Amino acid sequence: MRITLLCIGKTDDPQLKAMIDKFEQRLKHYIHFHLVLLPDVKNAKSLSMDVQRAKEAVLIEKHVSPGDQLILLDEHGKAYRSVEFAEYLNKLMVSSTQHVVFVIGGPYGFDKRIYQQAKAQLSLSKMTFSHQMIRLLFVEQLYRAFTILKREPYHHE
Repeated sequence: MRITLLCIGKTDDPQLKAMIDKFEQRLKHYIHFHLVLLPDVKNAKSLSMDVQRAKEAVLIEKHVSPGDQLILLDEHGKAYRSVEFAEYLNKLMVSSTQHVVFVIGGPYGFDKRIYQQAKAQLSLSKMTFSHQMIRLLFVEQLYRAFTILKREPYHHE
């Protein structure tokens, strides 16, 4: 199985970027993981929320193939404990899922088209975090999930 994390915009904070890179490198020991940074929509401040979401949808769709398992990181999604998330990933792997694409959208969420294409929605917290922070939280949780599945000591229950 391959996992891709699509993110709108780049990570500006060098400390956050370094931590994201650290977990990205660690993940390579467990799975084929790829982080894709999609460019911010040009002139976004002059666009309505709907137009901005539609333009972001076009960028997202370029990286999703028909057989991919598209999962949106969304505040209204299902919340898992870390062990439950590991079990969810394990079910995807044993079901012969070839490619899972997780997406962190722009500041206004996702276009309706993207919601319709998604197989699931995942929430990392009931709290709101910056899109850059969510990247770090997600890659850490992904790493944690694989250490749980491998019964390695990173996660303590």
